[in-house]
Amino acid sequence: MVPAAGPPEPHHRQQNWKPILTSPHHDRLLESISRRTARVGVIGLGYVGLPLAVATARSGFQVTGFDVDPGKIVALDAGRSYIEAVEDEALARESEAGRFRSTIDFSDLGLCDVIIICVPTPLTRHRDPDLSFVENTSRSIAASLRPGQLVVLESTTYPGTTDGIVRSILEETGLRSGTDFFIGFSPEREDPGNRSFKTTSIPKVVAGDGPLAAALMERFYAAVVTTVVPVSSNATAEAVKLTENIFRAVNIALVNELKIVYDAMGIDIWEVIEAAKTKPFGYMPFYPGPGLGGHCIPIDPFYLTWKSREYELPTRFIELAGEINSAMPRHVVARLAEALDKREGKALSRSSVLVVGLAYKKNVPDIRESPSLKLIELIEERGGKAAFYDPHVEEIPATREYMALKGRRSVVFDEATVRSFDAVLIATDHDAVDYTGLAGWSPLIVDTRNVFARRGLAAGHIVKA
Repeated sequence: MVPAAGPPEPHHRQQNWKPILTSPHHDRLLESISRRTARVGVIGLGYVGLPLAVATARSGFQVTGFDVDPGKIVALDAGRSYIEAVEDEALARESEAGRFRSTIDFSDLGLCDVIIICVPTPLTRHRDPDLSFVENTSRSIAASLRPGQLVVLESTTYPGTTDGIVRSILEETGLRSGTDFFIGFSPEREDPGNRSFKTTSIPKVVAGDGPLAAALMERFYAAVVTTVVPVSSNATAEAVKLTENIFRAVNIALVNELKIVYDAMGIDIWEVIEAAKTKPFGYMPFYPGPGLGGHCIPIDPFYLTWKSREYELPTRFIELAGEINSAMPRHVVARLAEALDKREGKALSRSSVLVVGLAYKKNVPDIRESPSLKLIELIEERGGKAAFYDPHVEEIPATREYMALKGRRSVVFDEATVRSFDAVLIATDHDAVDYTGLAGWSPLIVDTRNVFARRGLAAGHIVKA
């Protein structure tokens, strides 16, 4: 079998491939990575793992994807991708070439030379890190760990997880990191729905536990992506990911707070942002919304706030941003209730509301941490009736925090259905929604995304929130 052609010649910020020390296990693994004869295992075939697995296979490696969900394996075996970033044709091409397969049998991990962990890292209800998926996966790897393997964590977490948890669990086998096996961290940087960047074109931050692991990390990822950015330690790489998302969380909190203040002054925050972003330096636009969604921004900052307690250091700025963003769904529902009272003379407790957009961002089916779920819950807590329409989400799946909503289905989108609701709440501005129809059919629209004004559909019965 002839390996597939790899990506363009990689660019590196710096070259660190000549380790200070050496070992036979390292040398053999480095050689097999260079020749693309190393077998790669990707654990967790979700929004991060599946695109990475297919990209790695396309670069010439034999890849096995592991997941605990049999439904995903059935879909992949049938050539069906459930991730928008991976097309069915790309999946079929790598499967037919023998470069990609998937399984629920974790005993096959012993056959892999490079193992990449892409599992969830959620928060508990008390906003403490839940690393159970990482810990359980590490134990699965330990069950068949052998000399000459590289284990990589990509799941977002607090600094110290890779060396303190993953390495510790693996070393319980008696094998030693940096001598027998090697361990590294490379933060995922997927952006669902963004067609401007692919897994292979997004610069990859990499680090390893010691110079040997660092050299292996650079060599492996350089075979898959075009730009590799080495940093000095796994903890530094973990901090890079947190910093990226804390930056976004804090700035979104700022415009969410400004939205409330400016609204009280009769000023439109959206007009302010549009004018401010014409400044060619010193300003970057962020936009308000009904709350934060996705795995990264609502969750990742709290990994740092939790870890900082170990050092008795407060993270007031981050926690304040979290408080502001977490309060947005209640603010939106309060605005909805106010609009119903003032414009329709009706209490929210006697109203029915159609929430448009269940996904956390436009044009994707991803509902992870979506504020729409909270909006539905809050409307019903106040006695109202809520339903949703989303062209990308047919049914609400099981979620950790909103099990009561499981199984609810998207309503049929037509004039009769929309007119049967007292109000429409725009939570996600999908492009596939007929906003002209909505503007004509609904007596009251509460728009959290400014989508009607952006399309020239502003009207008296459309309220911004």
